[in-house]
Amino acid sequence: MYSFFSLENEFKEMVLKIEEKIAHRLKEIDRIAEYNQGKVLKAFQKYQVSDFHLQSSTGYGYDDVGRDTLDKIYADVFQAEVGLVRPHIVSGTHALAIGLFGLLRPGDELLYITGDPYDTLEEVIGIHGEGMGSLKEWGVSYQSVPLLENGKVDFEKVAKAINHKTKVIAIQRSRGYAWRPSFSIDDMKEMIEFVKEIKSDTITFIDNCYGEFTDKVEPTAIGADVIVGSLIKNPGGGVAKTGGYLVGKETVIKQISYRLTAPGIGAKVGAMYGHTADFYQGFFLAPHFVAEALKGGVFASALLEQLGYDTNPHWNEKRNDIIQAIRFFNQEALIAFLQGLQKGSPIDGHYAPEPSLLPGYQDPVIMAAGVFIQGASLELSGDAPVKDPYIGYIQGGLTYQHVKWGILTAIQLMVDKGYISKDRFALKDN
Repeated sequence: MYSFFSLENEFKEMVLKIEEKIAHRLKEIDRIAEYNQGKVLKAFQKYQVSDFHLQSSTGYGYDDVGRDTLDKIYADVFQAEVGLVRPHIVSGTHALAIGLFGLLRPGDELLYITGDPYDTLEEVIGIHGEGMGSLKEWGVSYQSVPLLENGKVDFEKVAKAINHKTKVIAIQRSRGYAWRPSFSIDDMKEMIEFVKEIKSDTITFIDNCYGEFTDKVEPTAIGADVIVGSLIKNPGGGVAKTGGYLVGKETVIKQISYRLTAPGIGAKVGAMYGHTADFYQGFFLAPHFVAEALKGGVFASALLEQLGYDTNPHWNEKRNDIIQAIRFFNQEALIAFLQGLQKGSPIDGHYAPEPSLLPGYQDPVIMAAGVFIQGASLELSGDAPVKDPYIGYIQGGLTYQHVKWGILTAIQLMVDKGYISKDRFALKDN
């Protein structure tokens, strides 16, 4: 592969050295994938999935056995009571909004204990924007507790923030646009137990985006009332073309299903528009493809650290989501890297993305996404708000090999543009 790059010898020598160093981490990731693959397989067999389950309904979607069985499989794998998996959910933000509006009522309070949520939720909550149906306009109050400097939850402030109005306590598993570790299953278990001890009737609500199948269990297995995610991220396995899911306690999911459709109807209707087979196959493939993305993140982190960049997580740290953050020295280097990532893509690799203002974001954002499914972040992609401290976030990669291609293409472009000097390729023992 290295003959395609002008840095053929430098890349070949560096990659060989790095892959020797990270080999044990890649094996650990494969072992998690094997375990999760077994969980999914056993769930398919438990519910006796057959060809007729893969057929889609039309109209109202009454008695859609394939849809209803898929809900049960998600619940089984995630060790939850009930699942809700639908193509009508257009994004992770939409899934989160359905959940929050389904559970919160005027006079209730939403409390985020992991700092403010990802940018696109700010208008849903009413932190920014014109209202237009936000939770704030609906009479729901909001608090967030900033994280400590080490990226951990400030339990002392959380205890003070919980009050008689607190209805939903939200946890964002992934880092979003923040230089912090993503939260592990053990971290979230501690959070859930802490808040339940203070106010047992609160609903613990986990934004699980980017985190599915990165560990052997999901947050519902350790006490979360509901977890939420997108099918064009991890659980769609690179096959699902749209959709989202919510799984959790039966009473909680029933309330949410009434928001998804209408009171009294809930999860009993909803044609699948021909997506059923994709959702089944994608979920079956997801443990493998998540592992490929994780291995790609380990490689990217090790290579960029070798070149002198700060990365989060470091290559040898446990991963709780598929996102890899890299801190660049300036705006130009950040943009060049993401343009190079786009150049290494199978789709629209001939385009060079530029920063722009996008709906739901407060700063100009640059997005590299040469993907088969628009916005699919289980495929190799990257994005960044273009502001100091110039942190780029890469995620996904359906094959480890493609992540290598994408990262090397990005670095080659940075060298060509003068943002990385060739002497940085001198190998060091680290």
